Amino acid sequence: MTSIELRHISNYILNDINLRVDSKELMVILGPNGAGKTTLLNVIAGLTKYSGNVILDGKVADNLPPYKRNIGYVPQSLALFPHMNVYNNVAYGLKIRGFSKAVVEEKVKETMKMLGIWKLRDKYPKKLSGGEQQRVAIARALVTEPNILLLDEPFNNLQISLRKALRLEVKEIQRKLGLTTIFVTHDIDEAEEVGDRIAVIDRGRLLNVGSYIDVLPAISSAIYKLNIFKGRIVEVLSSGLAKVLCGDLQLLVPVDDYHSNVDVTVTISPYHILISNVKPNIEFNTFKGKIYEVKDKGHYYEIIIKVKNTILSAYINHENFENINLDSQNEIYVKIPIRYIKASVNHHDNKNSL
Repeated sequence: MTSIELRHISNYILNDINLRVDSKELMVILGPNGAGKTTLLNVIAGLTKYSGNVILDGKVADNLPPYKRNIGYVPQSLALFPHMNVYNNVAYGLKIRGFSKAVVEEKVKETMKMLGIWKLRDKYPKKLSGGEQQRVAIARALVTEPNILLLDEPFNNLQISLRKALRLEVKEIQRKLGLTTIFVTHDIDEAEEVGDRIAVIDRGRLLNVGSYIDVLPAISSAIYKLNIFKGRIVEVLSSGLAKVLCGDLQLLVPVDDYHSNVDVTVTISPYHILISNVKPNIEFNTFKGKIYEVKDKGHYYEIIIKVKNTILSAYINHENFENINLDSQNEIYVKIPIRYIKASVNHHDNKNSL
């Protein structure tokens, strides 16, 4: 398969991007809206002007038109042809390349069966669910047997449960086909689950590339401020939970198969820290703290809270802010729901812990 190398890529949005995606790797491009993620895909696909070099499998591709780059592209809009049924949508790329009818039928059937949509072949896009439309768009991108697959926020408009199922399915297909793939998203959880590595981009600049733990500071800078703590598992419970000590805070955290005395990085979104004047009924992950600072961010308030010697950042909308009446309350209760806490093993420090 094909590696991708970008050297000093710049245009009206991008600013000196240097990035390498290895053969068969699934690279996630993560960043907020307007960061330049889609533009970066369009550069690789040859769909927009740029300076610098796009190198595919060691060969400079700057002068190659899109149809000669052998890239499968699933745009955000999906761009399915409404006047064509599913079969003809998937077959379109093969037909314009001049493949025989027999070859088209064979490849289309094989690809559609792989994605579980063969039964939909006679339907039209407007009759399909969102998930079915996504599978058709992916099938159309794969049927031409590309060397590279570009996915631009492919599951952005789907329900959370369906998004999770489809991204696991796409990762399985990517592994099966050995496709070099770039997956664009603004969803942190999606990036962590899908990517072999993550490249964080903001305002046209590449901030960092690496594992989820490696890029956490860049994520916190580019997307929203995460609460990031270094911790250690002190006790593993039988129910898939563990007690993790983060400085002077002990949290109950969901874990997979970690042992005690493992170093972890704990991340908590500021959107998922709950604040109340009244002590919650549930004791675990509930703390009493003091308001350190209140910042008006326009669409929300950022509440800086000191719990013991630990600083937490919580985001709260204007309505809830007024209901809680934080201005007149120095002490506050903080609740951190278990389902919103992430613990990732620090592999550099725990090479033999799992």
